[in-house]
Amino acid sequence: MKKLLSVILCAVMLVTVLSACSGTGEKADDGKLDIVCTIFPEYDWVMQILGDKAADANVTLLLDNGADLHNYQPTADDIIRISNCDMFIYVGGESDKWADDVLAGATNPDMVVISLIDVLGNNAKVERTVEGMQTEEEEEEEEYDEHVWLSLINARLFCTRIAERLAAIDEENSQTYIDNGGAYVDKLNELHNTYQQRIMETGNVMPTLLFADRFPFRYMTDDYGIQYFAAFSGCSAESEASFETIKFLANKVDELSLKYVMIIDGSTEDIAKTVIDSTNDKNQQILVLNSMQTSTTADYQNGSTYYSIMEENLEVIITAIS
Repeated sequence: MKKLLSVILCAVMLVTVLSACSGTGEKADDGKLDIVCTIFPEYDWVMQILGDKAADANVTLLLDNGADLHNYQPTADDIIRISNCDMFIYVGGESDKWADDVLAGATNPDMVVISLIDVLGNNAKVERTVEGMQTEEEEEEEEYDEHVWLSLINARLFCTRIAERLAAIDEENSQTYIDNGGAYVDKLNELHNTYQQRIMETGNVMPTLLFADRFPFRYMTDDYGIQYFAAFSGCSAESEASFETIKFLANKVDELSLKYVMIIDGSTEDIAKTVIDSTNDKNQQILVLNSMQTSTTADYQNGSTYYSIMEENLEVIITAIS
């Protein structure tokens, strides 16, 4: 599959070169910053940091159709847009390998590139398989857990870096970006403290979440000492749970007397319902924890932000562990 994607990307790159030569997809000469983000959290962070200067920038969210980063394949227009932009922000994990070739062929030599995983450095975590988690039929070498944005601690680092780099490429408005970034990081820090306090106040000495789904929340649960079980890892391509996986999760629900079974945004309830039907009581409820992998600019325009989603996630967690 990866070889096929490489062939497709090479073909698209050829189209990109021809299009660039003919003037198609060139950077708009409107004096605005062109910023391309791959996922919703990056997009929202940029908008928060731009503040009242947002109208002076063209900010693009690539994954704007509800598909998560694991399934994304860039179009020719996407590649041209990235190649010409002033700033490109992406996660930088295995799912973003396509970006290496795109950046190698970029036509803007002054482009600022921010990889979230690179910003984390040694704090990036390798994807982990916990007890009962269904593994892929063909295991590959260790990969970083890409869901780095689902940690408020990480988000503070990312927003600080974005503000610094925006200030460097737009000196006229640099203080605005630094001030906005600092104020937003303070808000994230307050929410992080609220997470810690609210989780502690539940009195649950071993808070546990059980996902009948993929599990992209390792960074978040590690931040707050939450134990978890799940059907699949965060980057798994599996969608059908085996009998053994269902049985394990149902037994854990019974063993831990859990009242809730979790799924993530964009998922069906099928596996969760099967797990619940396999428990002794068969009366657990299903809760959705939002990973922001299906969030779009339409959600943003309707008032949804990284901060508001993380606030909502806290309420879901408190319900699940209380």
